[in-house]
Amino acid sequence: MSKQNFQTTLQRSAWVALGAIALGLGSCAAPSTTGEAEAPESEVAATPEDALQVVTTFLPVTQFTNAVAGDRAEVVQLLPTNVGPHEYQAKPGDAQAIANADVLVKNGLEMEFFLDDMIENAGNAELAIIDSSEGVATLASADDHGHDHAKEEGHDHAEGEEHDHDHDHDHAEGEAHAEGEEHDHDHAEGEEHDHDHAEGEEHDHAEGEAHDHAEGEAHDHGHAHGEFDPHVWLDPKRAIEQVENIRDGLIAADPEGEAEYTANAEAFIADLQALDADISEKLAPFEGQTFVVFHDFAAYFADSYGLQSETLVGIPEENPSPDDVKRVMETVQAEGLKAILTEPQAGKESFDAIAGDLDIGVSVFDPLETGDSEAVQPEYYLTTMNQNVDGLVASFEGSSQSWLPLWTPQTLAVVPQRVGLRF
Repeated sequence: MSKQNFQTTLQRSAWVALGAIALGLGSCAAPSTTGEAEAPESEVAATPEDALQVVTTFLPVTQFTNAVAGDRAEVVQLLPTNVGPHEYQAKPGDAQAIANADVLVKNGLEMEFFLDDMIENAGNAELAIIDSSEGVATLASADDHGHDHAKEEGHDHAEGEEHDHDHDHDHAEGEAHAEGEEHDHDHAEGEEHDHDHAEGEEHDHAEGEAHDHAEGEAHDHGHAHGEFDPHVWLDPKRAIEQVENIRDGLIAADPEGEAEYTANAEAFIADLQALDADISEKLAPFEGQTFVVFHDFAAYFADSYGLQSETLVGIPEENPSPDDVKRVMETVQAEGLKAILTEPQAGKESFDAIAGDLDIGVSVFDPLETGDSEAVQPEYYLTTMNQNVDGLVASFEGSSQSWLPLWTPQTLAVVPQRVGLRF
């Protein structure tokens, strides 16, 4: 393609991609009336009083918790399954689900930016909170859509903190979260990742940078990710650590269930180890190569399997600029990619426009933030991750099929959005 033709193609693709976003793309999933009508608090209230009541936040956390809890606890997801954390808007009644719960399980790393106020409003002093990403090696959130992540850092808590895994996930039997413990609350999205620190207290990071933001303070970043990339669940190795954290937290809340929780976790961890081995084998021939996804969710997956990821936008709600489109198109040309990877929830029209102009394919990588009602089961995680890898391999190798429908279609309600196009 000549330089002049490439510039013409680039300009056309930028306009088409921006137009697609303006027509309603730009969130992980549009909430459906069915999903929003589901009231998690009513489900929690209807369960037997002697069953452990567990509330989870969104899909991967629910999948991992169901794998560990089995039939011993009642697990209810706070968010409708077809609504992701980026676009979730809490309803007044949602806090009641937390008020009725014994345990709240979250992903952490500021993914659930909405939890602070909900926990406060719930007024549940006995609530045990499991941060499933505690102790997991993290990557810094990228300033430029995920293709240049900083060195890994541990997701640690202050010395002496009540809920302490010591990075090997050993909990003393009966360990519980202290009432009002600071680190149990997610901070407002965009606020620095600060655990168990008093309001205004400095939080020293590995690089020596000090942060002294007041509790609850939020920066004007919209729904941008926090200091650390929160998408740890997309790396099966890190998912194993999340499962271990959930296991230990449930044992602390329900010591009599230790044997069952331990056995359930062991079985699912074996599945995750097998998944990891299979992915490693499939992706080994492509080590060092770059793949392109719609929003910035794939850094942990890429890091785990020796790949690089490039993105069109940082978060699903973000509008791609002409520079974003140019960057992606230049990456595709430089890397000789055969396909780019959209999401079931967003990005298809934008990527179809780019792929059409560059004569490449479009495949699918599902970040597992939303799904249908069956997506809460742990098997859904395993199946979807296998499908993601198959789509990724096809994008590296090239495929005669330009669109790979690797997910179950969802009934979605289109919600009109006001979109400002920035140039």
